[in-house]
Amino acid sequence: MAELKLFPHQKQALEQTKENNKVGYFLDMGLGKTFVGSEKLMSLNKQQAKHLLICQKSKIQDWRSHFAEYYKYDISAYDLSNKGEWKDFWDNPCGYRYQLGIINYELAFRRPELLKLEHFTLMLDESSMITNPTAKRTKFVDRLQPDNVILLSGTPTGGKYEKLWSQLHLLGWGISKDLFYKHYVVQEWIEDDSGFKIPHITGYKNVDRLKDKLKRYGCVFMKTEEVFDLPEQVQIPVMVSNTKDYYRFMRKSIVELPDGTELIGDDKLTKRLYARQLCGQYSKAKFAAFADLIESTDDRLIVFYNFNEELYKMKEIVEGLEKPISVINGNIKDLTAYDQESNSVTFVQYQAGAMGLNLQKSNKIIYFTLPQSSEHFEQSMKRIHRIGQKNNCFYYLLMVKNSVEEDILQTLKMRKDYDDELFKKYEETL
Repeated sequence: MAELKLFPHQKQALEQTKENNKVGYFLDMGLGKTFVGSEKLMSLNKQQAKHLLICQKSKIQDWRSHFAEYYKYDISAYDLSNKGEWKDFWDNPCGYRYQLGIINYELAFRRPELLKLEHFTLMLDESSMITNPTAKRTKFVDRLQPDNVILLSGTPTGGKYEKLWSQLHLLGWGISKDLFYKHYVVQEWIEDDSGFKIPHITGYKNVDRLKDKLKRYGCVFMKTEEVFDLPEQVQIPVMVSNTKDYYRFMRKSIVELPDGTELIGDDKLTKRLYARQLCGQYSKAKFAAFADLIESTDDRLIVFYNFNEELYKMKEIVEGLEKPISVINGNIKDLTAYDQESNSVTFVQYQAGAMGLNLQKSNKIIYFTLPQSSEHFEQSMKRIHRIGQKNNCFYYLLMVKNSVEEDILQTLKMRKDYDDELFKKYEETL
């Protein structure tokens, strides 16, 4: 069994919350919240009991490996997405002091048997996954009855304090959502196209009081730059030319491409989608720029993308250059080439790999297309900008000139998500 050695900042987080049985460790990616969370879990309940960890699907095996490496003789960890291990978790105590069931968010709310758990510790990895109080997974988690709660996230708010409410509710703060908004969130009501007024958040108030409350309810916030000196981050826009097809589509909401594909943006959502795709999978200039970047270096590269069609076309280019490939998306998690080959190209789809992956063997990321989520954008940059990274980090942003991508990037830099309302404002400027 490996010896677990904590950094001073990790010991500080545990010391700061030693009297709390419900805690939120909101530590930047790379600060080792896995170690802090697992140590807290082991210290909370000294009785034989079952405990529950909910995480992203891609992290289940990582968590199992972590407990096997550092707590081999104290805990038995089960993958509850596996039918055999699900049965073992309920039927076979195995003589361990602790039993830990690990399950992903998408599956947890489909397993009502979990509501039978009593006197257990609940740990949520990436607790930002339950910021929407109306989502099924959030409602399910709220129905659980744990004695102890551990929340882990690098971005619990994504820069938006309103996203804290669901998490604070789990930590025992009984304030209602309406009262939370009344005390801490500034809203204005804006009339939409149909004449209805909808709330729009414009800022925050009583922030110092909110921070004091967060400390009282076991919240610890740490930024990487407060703990370690990390290398410099450099963003490099790589601008490519736009097309007549893009301009025609933005004017008329319809265009027929040279290959016969017809794009019809008959509502805001589809028009925004096709505008982004015209800047990605339908942009020959961008694929040419991508090929130039890949060919210009033998360094290990990470490439973030949105759509499958982007991946297919980029893989063809990389395969033509005879470079090894790794892929992380909803269907594949293969980091073999990344781990073993210094000239590899690793493709990562935002939803599957923007959070949680450790990719600091590379110090270069190519953004073929941008995400619409500011959280995905910020977290994707941290995949290489982590503890252990010794080189400056470079981010190559492939951008179509005079397009929606410029508007998206500006929005992401303000730590906002790009949505229909912002796309509407962008259209009005054309």
